[in-house]
Amino acid sequence: MTDTILKVKKLSVNFGRDIILKNLSFEVKRGEILTIIGPNGAGKTTLLRALLNIISYEGEVVWKDGIKVNYLPQRLSKEKFSLLPISVREFFKFKKPSEDDVLKMLKEVGLEKRVLDKNPAELSSGQFQRMLIAWSLIDNPDVLLLDEPTTGIDVSGEETIYSLLNRFWKERNLTILMVTHDLNVVYAYSTNCLCTCKERVCYGPPKKVLTPQALQRIYKTEIKFYKHTHR
Repeated sequence: MTDTILKVKKLSVNFGRDIILKNLSFEVKRGEILTIIGPNGAGKTTLLRALLNIISYEGEVVWKDGIKVNYLPQRLSKEKFSLLPISVREFFKFKKPSEDDVLKMLKEVGLEKRVLDKNPAELSSGQFQRMLIAWSLIDNPDVLLLDEPTTGIDVSGEETIYSLLNRFWKERNLTILMVTHDLNVVYAYSTNCLCTCKERVCYGPPKKVLTPQALQRIYKTEIKFYKHTHR
């Protein structure tokens, strides 16, 4: 039987009088890809931060003992790195791997050794995201939390990133929780999805819960998308 590694019960987050999340409950089993979707302002990023205990919340967030979780927030942008005198090599040193391990990890995401001496801001958008994925996996986490991992990348680059994540998911038995706006990606790669608009609107396998009616409830408008069947 697959382990349940995360249980969330009646999670609520308020910023002053503003209700950001209300009574959100769900579970995540080892090896799942859970995608979190919803309109802007639905509390998706806040949810990830609450799961990591970065912000205050009400309710319960219980991770299984011994689970190692890594997080790639949106704020790790090329623009932020351009202000820092740091190379890719120095960025990886924060996690203290050997250089051989770094080179191996870079190769696995399709990057060459020469990127090590560049500032991360000098990389293309696709290279930058692949570098971040390599950095997040270098210390072998059990769970990866991703907040819109393809922001600023063109369509072909997006497909490369999601395919890459899917490969690592299979090879490393990763559990992935990912915020995305791309419904095609949700359908193609998710084992479960959580639809939120501050409260839980739907939760379950995309093929069952991503109905036109559910999407209309979330986004308040008719949503059209193509269903991918590859995994």
